Amino acid sequence: MASAPQVAVGTPVAGQDEFRVLLVEDDDGDALLVEEGLRDADLHVGLLRARTLDEALERLDVDCVLLDLGLPDAFGFDALQRLLAAGAPAVVVLTGLAGGDVGLAAVAHGAQDYLVKGEADSETLGRSVRYAVQRRRLEESDRALYRSLVRAEENNRLERALLPTPMVHDPRLEVRVGYRAGRDGLLGGDFYDVVERHDGTVLALVGDVCGHGPDEAALGATLRTAWRTLVLADVAAEDILPLLERVLEAERSRPEVFTTVSMIEVAADRASADLYLAGHPVPLMLGERSRLAPATARGRALGIPVTGGWSPLRLELGDAWKIMMYTDGVLEATVRDSADRIGKEGLRRLVDAAVAHAAHDLVTEVLHGVHELHGGELVDDAALVVVGWGA
Repeated sequence: MASAPQVAVGTPVAGQDEFRVLLVEDDDGDALLVEEGLRDADLHVGLLRARTLDEALERLDVDCVLLDLGLPDAFGFDALQRLLAAGAPAVVVLTGLAGGDVGLAAVAHGAQDYLVKGEADSETLGRSVRYAVQRRRLEESDRALYRSLVRAEENNRLERALLPTPMVHDPRLEVRVGYRAGRDGLLGGDFYDVVERHDGTVLALVGDVCGHGPDEAALGATLRTAWRTLVLADVAAEDILPLLERVLEAERSRPEVFTTVSMIEVAADRASADLYLAGHPVPLMLGERSRLAPATARGRALGIPVTGGWSPLRLELGDAWKIMMYTDGVLEATVRDSADRIGKEGLRRLVDAAVAHAAHDLVTEVLHGVHELHGGELVDDAALVVVGWGA
């Protein structure tokens, strides 16, 4: 169907925007009266005309719709409801019935205003169009604000579930955690936790659900909560990842979703730790020159349908040590405008520089360094956990 030409009516006023108005009216005489009223109003209008509702439904890219309730293909509030359901902007109903009952009912059905044909002068018509557009814009702003507040609250709830406060009672044990959201500000599927058991052993993990979005964040929160539950229930460390995989398989939205995990169990005497790797990057052993922990006991990611489990690798730690676990959002961040990624070597350099500076908060300084190298907000979210003793 060919588009009807837009007719400019009214005199442009400096500093005043043009309102695009769609008149849905099958009667030529009534349409002429509306056009003349808009021309005499203190309003600059680009006017389109539709004679039927079906025609109007194809032309809703306007600021306001003037809708006659008696059309050849729709009558009464059915026309209004169909128009609103199609995403119409501000709607002013034109009714031929005097009295406020029909008009008030139209407003109750979602119209911004109503006018009685033959009774509305140009000033009333112009004011109705202007106020209807403003009210509609305010409604949209209120809805956007409400959605933003709901989204922020949901994000806060997810953050509390994904990024908990470490539960460690030993004051001599250093525990640092940090997280930086990706570019859109939404939490992804990265999660971490650190818990000290009653026997003095300390378990820490960092995990990453593949993919991005609210489903992955919710799954990460579920897995993190399940992990802490298993730790507090004194489940043996070697049994935690198999049980966590069962939770993943029960809760994931799609069978191809998997999760990588790095987990350590620090002995009560702090002299050794068992490292479990489920498809996750190898932790860094911090010192004057940081080094990667051995990857000889790396197992598959959780949720991958292949054989093989997760065997621990014993790390002899000595009297003073620090271990840093991280998610791949740190490694995969590119270096400013290049295609080069920071990678493990770049991360090691950042960590060594922070250690050399005797940074008060190693995690914060490393995350800041990654941000600076990348030249802006990271595409992917990133989490860091440092556990140390005597250093």
